[in-house]
Amino acid sequence: MSNIRFQALQSVANAEEKKISGYGEKRITAIFGTNVFSGRTIREYLSDEAYKSLMNSAKNGSRVDRRMADQVAAGMKAWAEERGVTHFTHWFQPLTGTTAEKHDSFFTIKSDGTAIELFDGDALIQQEPDASSFPNGGIRATFEARGYTAWDPSSPAFIMESGSGKTLCIPTIFIAYNGESLDYKAPLLKSIAALDKAAVDVCHFFDKNVSKVTATLGWEQEYFVIDEALANARPDLMMCGRTLLGHGPAKGQQLEDHYFGSIPERVYAFMQDFEQESYKLGIPLRTRHNEVAPSQFECAPIFEECNIAVDHNTLLMDVMNKVAKRHKLKALLHEKPFAGVNGSGKHNNWSLATDTGVNLLSPGKTPRTNLMFLTFFVNAIKAVHDYDDLLRGAIASANNDHRLGANEAPPAIISVYIGKYLSDVLDEVESRVKEKFTEQDEVILKLDIHKQIPELLMDNTDRNRTSPFAFTGNKFEFRAVGSSANCASPMVVLNTIMAETLKQFKKDVDALVEKGDKKEIAVLQVLRDYITKSKKIRFEGDNYSAEWAEEAERRGLNNFKTTPEALDAFVTEKGKQVFYDNGIYSKRELEARHEIMLEDYVKKVQIEARLLGYLATNHVLPAAINYQNTLVENVRGLKEIGLDKKSYKAQLHLIEVISGHIQNVNDNVEAMLETRKRANEIADYHKRALKYCHEVKPYFDKIRYHADKLELVVDDKLWPLPKYRELLFMR
Repeated sequence: MSNIRFQALQSVANAEEKKISGYGEKRITAIFGTNVFSGRTIREYLSDEAYKSLMNSAKNGSRVDRRMADQVAAGMKAWAEERGVTHFTHWFQPLTGTTAEKHDSFFTIKSDGTAIELFDGDALIQQEPDASSFPNGGIRATFEARGYTAWDPSSPAFIMESGSGKTLCIPTIFIAYNGESLDYKAPLLKSIAALDKAAVDVCHFFDKNVSKVTATLGWEQEYFVIDEALANARPDLMMCGRTLLGHGPAKGQQLEDHYFGSIPERVYAFMQDFEQESYKLGIPLRTRHNEVAPSQFECAPIFEECNIAVDHNTLLMDVMNKVAKRHKLKALLHEKPFAGVNGSGKHNNWSLATDTGVNLLSPGKTPRTNLMFLTFFVNAIKAVHDYDDLLRGAIASANNDHRLGANEAPPAIISVYIGKYLSDVLDEVESRVKEKFTEQDEVILKLDIHKQIPELLMDNTDRNRTSPFAFTGNKFEFRAVGSSANCASPMVVLNTIMAETLKQFKKDVDALVEKGDKKEIAVLQVLRDYITKSKKIRFEGDNYSAEWAEEAERRGLNNFKTTPEALDAFVTEKGKQVFYDNGIYSKRELEARHEIMLEDYVKKVQIEARLLGYLATNHVLPAAINYQNTLVENVRGLKEIGLDKKSYKAQLHLIEVISGHIQNVNDNVEAMLETRKRANEIADYHKRALKYCHEVKPYFDKIRYHADKLELVVDDKLWPLPKYRELLFMR
């Protein structure tokens, strides 16, 4: 096995930068969206009638009737065939964490034997994949396999190029035969609709012209890039996406010399390549840079409507993996691929925009628009306060457990950072009037807020990088989302809890207006109440500190440190009710998702336990015993020539040290395997997840400690696994 490591190192030494064909020959605007059926392309291939029907469906969620669907399908097919496409697929996002697709050709044979190319409205609107083979939480049994994918007209079709092939991809939702959602997109669309309605109703307190409110998302994707040959020589990276063993290098990130540094040439070529592919797919990438850890990088796009942004991020992760292979590189999207250096997140920057061109989370230029801003700002904080457990559950995964709270990412405690000046504004609203607002209070308060706008904008140049949910000027940044996650999961929760809070806000304001209060006074009264009730969720300090954990406990904030605990939020009465009331999940859907997430956790920890046992017994121990035998032979030889024991004291000590580590590795592996067997006998997934979390996983660190100590003393040429210094610094 050691030969594989050194062959991989030789491969890295001989690696050359791959030149990107055509890069830079055209402006980004010339290639942007060329593989997307949208904009002017749709106008070119559809009749006015079909175009208007499609746009109405995309904007308002109305159905596309069968006759129009046939026209859209015909235009889509003509456009795709002109670009060399022969197959189409319904592209969907099942609860596997990856995308799914089943390709069908346009080719068919008519009843008289005539071969033709055909793509009609039925094929566009609906397909029938096997629902029982995807995670479904018991909704579909093997003998009840039927499921459906259904076209989402609000997300444009696109052409995916893979090798020499091209496929027309149609974004769809995925549902079971009885209509239950089995994917990320269907609940996301429901949450977007629920938020739209609730937000429009509240906007009408300030502007009757608002008819639509759109949730927007700007994600920031962090990832590692390492050489493919080195990755292939690590079974843990191949199977788990992270290193289960490996001693930290002498130099890691402590010199802080990688962040925003010069991008390595091979990685730069890879970036250029996947950016070019992304632009063709309409993904509006804007930023790229080195991240904090060695071999860690980040890219980020321009903000988009939430549904499109989620599709684009999911698509980007697929593109990155495919393009990396061209460059003989490996893109690692796992939250914590390497111990001892920063893991990777996916910051979700979330805001709300009206069809009148207003960002509802951006301070305005008039007293009225500032009161509207304050309303949505306070409601967002209240939503996080009331449902912090659901937000924590939305980012829970076996992968993210390794990252949260590790002094590189926000802790498992959900809190909100808003900055000094906005804190002062909220404190002023809370304390301005002890009992009841008056019209004079209303006028003064609105003017005071307006005066502070320049200070607000200045203050927003500062950030709190330790906060899980931070206001950053015109948006909230949910920083705790994991790098491999589907953005839909946190967005569904965030949209839903915001919709619920806004609905209650409208009821509270209407109740005061009915009692005779002026509308603006009623708004301020309710805002003051919400500010007071949600105050404990606000924290402006260092979220990494031990003092904050103690303070959060005194405040009564939740601190769910592990995934099995965090996921329970979805099946509390309060958690279930908010999803039921807003039409996001049925009881069956929610219980199924809870089981699916627990099952996913169990399987990932189970796979890691199997791999760790394999690496320890098949890689680490043989290398250690081999080196130990060399030392034993050395001692025996020194004895034979009559040297004093003092002459080989170091060898004897080293033999003893190695023996101790070998025994500890072996004992802990055996104990872990026995504990895993007992865990697998538990039928209930929740209890099994807790068993894996609290009894199986603790062996990981014990085994790793002794294995990593062996890595430090075993002869380097005998060590079979590429080391951290090679993985992180050789490109």
